Amino acid sequence: MSEALLWLLPCLVAFLTASCSGSETSQKEEEEALSPADRPNIVFVLTDDLDFASAQKMPQIRSQLIEEGTSLENTFISYPLCCPSRATILTGLYAHNHDVKGNHLPYGGFQKFRDEGHEENTIAARLQGRGYRTAYFGKYLNDYPGDDPTHVPPGWDEWHAFAVEKTDYRAYELNENGEVVSYGKKPQNYLPDVLSNKALEYLRGTTDSSEPFFLYLSPPSPHLPASPAKRHQNAFAEEAPPRPPSFDEEDVSDKPLYIRSKPRLSAEETLGIDNRYRRRLESMLAVDETVASLIQELEAVGELDNTYIFFASDNGWEQGEHRISMEKGYPYEESARVPFFVRGPGVSPGSKVEKLILNTDFAPTFGELAGVELAADGRSLMPLLRGEDPQWRSAVLLEGWGENVSVGLPPEYKAVRTESHKYVEYVNGERELYELEADPYELENVYESADPSLIEALKTKLDALRSCAEAGCREAEDTP
Repeated sequence: MSEALLWLLPCLVAFLTASCSGSETSQKEEEEALSPADRPNIVFVLTDDLDFASAQKMPQIRSQLIEEGTSLENTFISYPLCCPSRATILTGLYAHNHDVKGNHLPYGGFQKFRDEGHEENTIAARLQGRGYRTAYFGKYLNDYPGDDPTHVPPGWDEWHAFAVEKTDYRAYELNENGEVVSYGKKPQNYLPDVLSNKALEYLRGTTDSSEPFFLYLSPPSPHLPASPAKRHQNAFAEEAPPRPPSFDEEDVSDKPLYIRSKPRLSAEETLGIDNRYRRRLESMLAVDETVASLIQELEAVGELDNTYIFFASDNGWEQGEHRISMEKGYPYEESARVPFFVRGPGVSPGSKVEKLILNTDFAPTFGELAGVELAADGRSLMPLLRGEDPQWRSAVLLEGWGENVSVGLPPEYKAVRTESHKYVEYVNGERELYELEADPYELENVYESADPSLIEALKTKLDALRSCAEAGCREAEDTP
């Protein structure tokens, strides 16, 4: 054999075994080659119906997350209703693509999500396939568990999910890894505390494995009945309720019919709004304590410096604005805008991000951290979290299907929200247009008097977004 062939023989053997320099390695080999810092832990805390302003009232969330991380100030939920939003968070898809368009069958709910085949393709399933340990604690999707009380969705190694539809903080059932466990009305069974303790116990077990973890904690707070723990009752008894200019809006003559038909708030309704406001804040204090405990436990087990902590809500909450005494699902800012805070490696403490963020971005962000690509409509937030200034979207799509029109929610709508405007089209032909820089409380619908070229530009963008998918969504969002 010639000297040249002898020189090439080792590389030829290496090539045939897929280990020669420049060859592709298997996924398993790629994972083994990654250092722990390349595959950080991910903790995601998702609250239920928490509005942006109320989140700022929580002392531990403020000191441990906002001041030690970044606040993404303009984060929106595309369809601000529980189940559609949670389906988007799990998949990275707009609701018009995952087709979960309500909280209950036939429009949506857990069974719709399952029957559409989404459970096999959630961010948890993808991370688990990448070697992450995955754990879920709390509320999953509305109407879970459907017809199988022992159902554990694929993708989750550890599963402790709220197993009844009605939110009850003190008497409930949990599906604990396929076994239904009942919790009675005892002080130690307060649901947010039970979920917190289970999550903390899980973190204590992380020292037994070198694999990274994805922990998803979804307490019911501050969803009604917003029952605070006994230790927190009356903690906000003296808190003055918010009174923005849109509260009990005086002139709604320019609003759609479903708003015009609402009477001014009565003294009794206003008192109910105020009492709910204080009770919601009090119910959040247990979650506030949980955030501090999670961080303390992560530090104790030596994982804090390699963990990203994300905190958000599945939608906002109306509490008197535009005469809406309580609910979500509206295209207005109070429903669609949510708190979103992130702390982790490379995230500058006390920073703010003003770019438009959407819940379609959550799963792609988790995916980038884990080295997983998703067929999602959103995009990874990691460039923003690293302090970069990438080209970014100029608009987001808001959409709703009017599942509960009979109880006062809007009819089906599609809306485009830019940094300066919001344009809404309802299925019944009504329109709204707000100049958000001059009118952040959405008091003056200027659709009838606006420049036709502005309306045409917004309509064009909305038409591009209303049925977009994957890269097409990002292209439509980015178009000036």
